[in-house]
Amino acid sequence: MEWAQVFNETFIVGFILLFFRFAALFMAVPIFSHKNIPMNIKASMAFFFTIVFYSSMPNTQISIDVPTIFLAILSELMLGLVIGIVLLISYNVITYAGGLISFMMGFSMASAIDPQTGVSMPIISQFLSLMGLMVLLSLDLHHWMLLFVDNSLKTVPLGGFLLTEDIFNYVIKATSNMFIVGFMIAFPIIALSWLADVIFGMLMKTMPQFNLLVIGFPIKIMVAFVVLIATFTSTMLILKNEMLEAFNVLEMFF
Repeated sequence: MEWAQVFNETFIVGFILLFFRFAALFMAVPIFSHKNIPMNIKASMAFFFTIVFYSSMPNTQISIDVPTIFLAILSELMLGLVIGIVLLISYNVITYAGGLISFMMGFSMASAIDPQTGVSMPIISQFLSLMGLMVLLSLDLHHWMLLFVDNSLKTVPLGGFLLTEDIFNYVIKATSNMFIVGFMIAFPIIALSWLADVIFGMLMKTMPQFNLLVIGFPIKIMVAFVVLIATFTSTMLILKNEMLEAFNVLEMFF
């Protein structure tokens, strides 16, 4: 009789909604959404954490019917998508900066498959992306997300998430901020590359025998690498601050 009371309709619906909340997070949030993690592993992790966190979940207060449950599942998927978008916008600051740096270095044609997103990306962007993942791991982002889910159960009931105008406004503002901060990160290399182009142009006017392809491009690449190494720590600190700000925003919304 006790088992029959435990495995009732409310238990099953609450377990399913909590599973979709974790599944949506593992599909959208950086680190968890890494393409090299197989889908069956992500599903197993979602199922495991659903079992672990179910005991701390408040009682489900939704009607037990198909349309309501379907809308509640969509709400949970939307919650994970919104959280993933907020964090990815902050994370993509360095990938955008890496794209600008690759273009100025002449590496824009040298692309590789990024294991994080599964799309073709310039080498510098991929390098900064992988280093950024290490920074996120050092910040215990994966632990923060689990604690965030535990807190969200108290503030956002299962199946009760709704998009608001504030969330839309923040996403638009964060997207514009991504381009600004990304340009700021890449600006030292962009400025030195422009200065090198001016100097090479003056040399070609005074010395027509100066071969830009043989001498100029290697010098630009060397200077860009030196500046990239010199500013690498600052770039990772900027990424850290952006991710911390994104988490503060998530706490404000949820």
